[in-house]
Amino acid sequence: MAPYFAVRITAGQEKSTALLIHTRCISRSLPIKAIIAPDEVKGFIFIESPSLHLVERAIAGMKHVKGWVPGKVASSEIESFLIPRSPLEDLNVGDVVEIISGPFRGMKGKVTRIDHTKEEVTLELLEAAYTLPITVHGDSIKKVTG
Repeated sequence: MAPYFAVRITAGQEKSTALLIHTRCISRSLPIKAIIAPDEVKGFIFIESPSLHLVERAIAGMKHVKGWVPGKVASSEIESFLIPRSPLEDLNVGDVVEIISGPFRGMKGKVTRIDHTKEEVTLELLEAAYTLPITVHGDSIKKVTG
């Protein structure tokens, strides 16, 4: 496995810059193995390359690139961004959650059932005048209290 190098990017331009670097690597036949732009880390992308000089060639003169971080990044630090986390991982029946997308956005509800296979949650809306169970995807909620 080749080492990873961190490249500083203008915040908010990580994805577009990663695509530009990818295009440049293809056109110049640079042996870059991977370009990673995780959402969790703003202002940085990670490039898997056999050597730093290949990374320098890939990013030289590119818009939004501010430079690179000296040294290599351990692959164990990168792996945490590559393994997808389930949105239902820290959720239990009885937790109070807020709906962050969809027609019920901004409303709070109490979790009554969790379907881990479909990554769906059944809620009872707390702000409704009567018990109204709804089923939403796990990405549409965030935990308020446990």
